[in-house]
Amino acid sequence: MPIQSVVLKWSRLALLIPFCLALASCGTAPQTPAADSRDKFGTWAGARIGSAPASNARLKQAMISRATREWEFFDRQTVVLKGSEESIPHVGSWEDDGGRHSSRVNAYWRAVGKPRLDGMDCQQPWSAAFISWVMQSAGVPESQFRRSDSHWVYLASMIDEAGYPGRWFVPRRIMDYSPQPGDLICASRGASRPSSINGYTSARALNGASTHCDLVVAKTPRILEAIGGNVRNSVSRTTLELDGQGRLQTVPRRPWFLIMENRL
Repeated sequence: MPIQSVVLKWSRLALLIPFCLALASCGTAPQTPAADSRDKFGTWAGARIGSAPASNARLKQAMISRATREWEFFDRQTVVLKGSEESIPHVGSWEDDGGRHSSRVNAYWRAVGKPRLDGMDCQQPWSAAFISWVMQSAGVPESQFRRSDSHWVYLASMIDEAGYPGRWFVPRRIMDYSPQPGDLICASRGASRPSSINGYTSARALNGASTHCDLVVAKTPRILEAIGGNVRNSVSRTTLELDGQGRLQTVPRRPWFLIMENRL
């Protein structure tokens, strides 16, 4: 074969090789693995969260309605947290404002097995008793919400049982979850704060911790409304600012560290 023909043949092969490699590359490109369906409910500190319960919007609304009714009973005290500032544009009735409101606090205490306490026992924090009463009166069973006079008790239980199927409340990190009506938003109280790793806290870390939780009752893109007991000596509705992604912003009065998503 003439030298010119050989050179031309190899030149054509050289041009075809990159094209063939490109085709081979396209044909064997690794596929992005499909998301594991077992992870669709998320994880907590590396452990999978269990499957969601059947939806029950009526029961979720009952929780919100019970809390709102109590806020109205205490004459609608309103607290606004904006940046580092706190204001009370409307002052309602307080825990020790006569027998009517004191007796109402007694009803909350009865939900956690302390019938001798009432609103006159001002040194006894009753915010957890209030949340427990709201859940009890809304029809939430003890198996889904462990009633207690301390928030850490039911929070630890929810974290411990988050992997069980059908849990109504499951933990979410402040940094990657935007709270919704029916959720519980929780902050530490006092100088100490439950230890956490990358935003995850454990049931053990919550043991004995001083905490406070409010029930979310309303939301707009940048504003959250939550109701809690023993907030400025009353059942108060607190207005909070959310960031641009709808997340809680930690403020001096409320160092948020945990959200319990209501999956009903």
